Amino acid sequence: MKRNPTTFFAFAVVSLALAATAPADLTLPEVSQAAVIKQRIGLTDITITYHRPLVNGRKIWGVLVPYGEVWRAGANENTTIEFSDPVSIEGKPLAKGIYGLHMLPTPDSWTIIFSKMSTAWGSYTYKKEEDALRVEVKPRPVTETDEALEYEFEEVKPDSATITLKWEKLAVPFKVAINDAEATLQNIRGQMRGRAQYEWQAPNQAAQFCLTKKINLDEALKWVDLSIQNEERFENLTTKADLLKAMNKPDEAKKVWDKALEKTSPIQLYSYGRRLQSEKKDAEAMEIFQSIAKKTPENVFTHLSNARIKSAAGDFDGANDEAQKALGMAISDAQKKNIQTLIERLKAKQDINK
Repeated sequence: MKRNPTTFFAFAVVSLALAATAPADLTLPEVSQAAVIKQRIGLTDITITYHRPLVNGRKIWGVLVPYGEVWRAGANENTTIEFSDPVSIEGKPLAKGIYGLHMLPTPDSWTIIFSKMSTAWGSYTYKKEEDALRVEVKPRPVTETDEALEYEFEEVKPDSATITLKWEKLAVPFKVAINDAEATLQNIRGQMRGRAQYEWQAPNQAAQFCLTKKINLDEALKWVDLSIQNEERFENLTTKADLLKAMNKPDEAKKVWDKALEKTSPIQLYSYGRRLQSEKKDAEAMEIFQSIAKKTPENVFTHLSNARIKSAAGDFDGANDEAQKALGMAISDAQKKNIQTLIERLKAKQDINK
C-alpha cells in the first residue's frame, strides 16, 4: 500500500508533540545512597565514589555477593577510585588516574581490581583485559555488623594509608603508599614556576624540604640562592650553610654561616637551635645555645638557652633559675605561658630538651 506523505507527516508531528508533553522521571531517594570519601596523603589526593547498599536482613557473602565472581564493590554504577599522583597498591605501582574499583571475593582471599574502564554500570560489562592492576589481600572478620557498606581510610601515615571496605561482619583492607619525596618535588617545581619564585620564603622552603629529605641538593642550592637573591635573610643564609655542609663543602658553609650571624637576632638564633633539636641534632643545637649566651648576656633567649644547656647537663635547679629569669623578661602572654610550662617540667626534674 502506498504511504500518504501528508498522513505520515501529520502522524510524526503528533508523536513529537506527545513526546514533548510526556512526564519526566522524578529524582527520588536511592535505596543504596551515594557517598564520597577523600583522603590526602602527602600531596596526593585519593577519592572513592561509591553507593552504599544495606544488609537489610540478607545474607551477603557467598549469596548476595557470590564467591568467585567479579563484584562492583558497592551498588549501582561503577565504584571509582581516583589518585592525583602515581601510587603503589600493596607494593605494586599504579599510575595516577580514575579507575573502576572491582573485587573478586573468595572465602579466604580477595582480589582487588583497578580497571581502566571507570564509567561502566557496575561489573556487568567488566573485561579483564581492561585491568590496570590486580592485587591479592586477606579479608578479616569484625565483631560488629556494618549495616551500610562503607570505605574507611585507616592507619594514615605521612606516606601511606590502608583503605578498608567494611560491610556486614567483614573488612577487606588494601594498602596505598606514595613516593612522598618525588610527588612533593614535582609539586614544588610546578609552584616555583609561579609567583612563588619572586619571594624569599617559598624558594627557601623548597630548599629546606630537599635538605630534610637529603635529596636533590644541587637543585636545592639553586632554590636557596634564588631566595637570597630575592631577600637576603638569616633564614635563607642558614639554609644555604646547612646545604653546603651536607654537600661536603665546609669552607664555603663557614663563610655563609658567618654572614648569617651578622644578620641574626637572639630569637632567630634560638629558633634555629630549636629546629636543630627537632631534627635530632642535639650537639649542634647546644653549640647554638652557647653562642646566644655569649652574644647577648641579658636577654630572654639567653636565659632560655642557658636553661636548656643546664637541663641537658642534669642541673635542673640551675636550669629553673634561668627559666625564672626568662619568665621575668617575657613580654607576651604566649611567651610567658610557654616558659611556665618549661618551669613546671624542670621542677619535676624533667629534661626540657626532650
